[in-house]
Amino acid sequence: MSLQVSSTVTLNYVKTIGIVNNGFNGRGFANPYDVAISRDGRIFVLNRCDPPRAEAIRIGVCNLDEEYLAEFGNGYGDGDGQLRLPVAMAFDSQDRLYVTDEYNQRVSIFDTDGNFLSKWGAFGHDEDQFDGPAGIAINADDQVYIADQHNHRIQKYSRDGEFLLEWGEEGAGDGRLNMPWGVAVDAQGDVYVADWRNDRLQKFSPDGHHIATFGGPGQGEGQFNRPSGVAVDAEGLIYVADWGNERVQVLGPDGECLLTLRGQATLSKWAEEFFASNPDEWEARQQSDLIPDMPSHLNTPYHISSQTEPYFWGPVAVSLDADNRLYVPETNRHRFQVYQKV
Repeated sequence: MSLQVSSTVTLNYVKTIGIVNNGFNGRGFANPYDVAISRDGRIFVLNRCDPPRAEAIRIGVCNLDEEYLAEFGNGYGDGDGQLRLPVAMAFDSQDRLYVTDEYNQRVSIFDTDGNFLSKWGAFGHDEDQFDGPAGIAINADDQVYIADQHNHRIQKYSRDGEFLLEWGEEGAGDGRLNMPWGVAVDAQGDVYVADWRNDRLQKFSPDGHHIATFGGPGQGEGQFNRPSGVAVDAEGLIYVADWGNERVQVLGPDGECLLTLRGQATLSKWAEEFFASNPDEWEARQQSDLIPDMPSHLNTPYHISSQTEPYFWGPVAVSLDADNRLYVPETNRHRFQVYQKV
């Protein structure tokens, strides 16, 4: 199916990958928070996991053909390669995978085989310290931008963790931030920040000078409710995970909303195999109302998405690959949806 609002943006739904994994390893996802794609096309999925299964925190690796290839992570904790509350991931030009952890107050770095390479960061409010590192983006020179949530700022580092600069302070004016979450860098090196609690997107120069502000609170086109992720393609189109509105918005370079996605999920190959082996579950599914008409008192994005299986429910991040595919992980449905820009 094709979704098109203007002649400049068309996204075709490709597929859904995922199934809930209630165990501690193996195929499937548990509260996926981010997706990153390596240069060879492998898809790395960050499983944040709910508290009862914290020991299962890991990064799963699959491909677009839904082959589950590997997983890695040293479990829940603060040791080398361990994670507690991981938030986001990004690859540098050498395919080193950087993972932020808002509890351990640091960045951990792995190779594509899952080997732990290094880490940096510590709790605090001074330069070179974090209070809730969240979104991460890496520019063409392998410089790393991190959204420092509770310090209400963006920090910039070298690929090896050398502090370079910071900008931002708490507030609602242009250039000020309130719990920033997602970060992205465009082809020119400009930086986009999902300004979570201010319900907007801001654009900055590479050294932190404010360029533009897009959006504001609301459910209309171009408005946001707790935006959590952002990505920018080579044409300058901006993809925003509008988390509180349970949707993804695609903006033009000037911030105009060109397209809104609510989700079109179909069964993944993994889900089909599960139902083939569990016919009683398939029979129960056939009797379920997967796209219900919601009563008026539950007519909110959250309630509608929670009851409508094809829709996004908890679209926490957005990622793009080299072939103009968009990946949208859903933390509440343990899957991600894939779209193709044409």
